[in-house]
Amino acid sequence: MSHHYPSHQPPPRPPLRPEDERTWSILLHLSPIVGLALWAPLVVWLVLRGRGPFLDHHAKEALNFHITTVIASIGAGVLAAVTMGIAMPLIFLVLLAMLVLGIVAAIAASRGEWFRYPLTFRFVS
Repeated sequence: MSHHYPSHQPPPRPPLRPEDERTWSILLHLSPIVGLALWAPLVVWLVLRGRGPFLDHHAKEALNFHITTVIASIGAGVLAAVTMGIAMPLIFLVLLAMLVLGIVAAIAASRGEWFRYPLTFRFVS
C-alpha cells in the first residue's frame, strides 16, 4: 500500500505571454521614476521568476543595476560629506545615470531586446 504525501513544492505556474513579459520589463526599468528603484525589480523577480526568460533576464538586470546605483549613491554621499560638498555632483551623476539608462533599458525591452546595463555588478545571476 503506497501513501501519497502532498508535495511541498507549489504547482508550476503558466508562462506569461510575451507581451506581458515586455510590459513588466518596461515597468521594472522605469521603476526609479516613481521611487521604487530597488523594490519593484526585487518583488517582481521573486514573484514572477520562472514565468518567462525575457522577464527573468530584465528583472535580474534591473535588480543588479539598482543595487549598483544604490551602492554608488551611498559612496558618492560619503565622498561628498568627506570633501565638504565638493563631490556633491557625483550624487547627481549617479541619479542621472539611473534615469537615462533606465529609459534606454525600457526602450530596449519594449522592442523585445535583451538589454544589459553597463558598469553593473552582477549580484543576482
